[in-house]
Amino acid sequence: MNVGDRIRHFRELKGYSVNKLANLCGISQSYLREVELNNKNPTVEMLSIICEPLELSLVEFFSEDTKLDAVFMDSPLI
Repeated sequence: MNVGDRIRHFRELKGYSVNKLANLCGISQSYLREVELNNKNPTVEMLSIICEPLELSLVEFFSEDTKLDAVFMDSPLI
């Protein structure tokens, strides 16, 4: 799975729209959409900004541990 797909995956697990996540990150909705469509590649710094409202570290973001989704879904903030 590539970066854009991972962002979309975790955004959907949180129940966030593209607009909501973009607003929480302080970035444009169009930029986030382009990243999710794999038309743009975010810098590590930008990826860190996107991961913050998703409550993910960069290590968790890139982890292929399938248990992470189960833990993420059990978050009391969802």
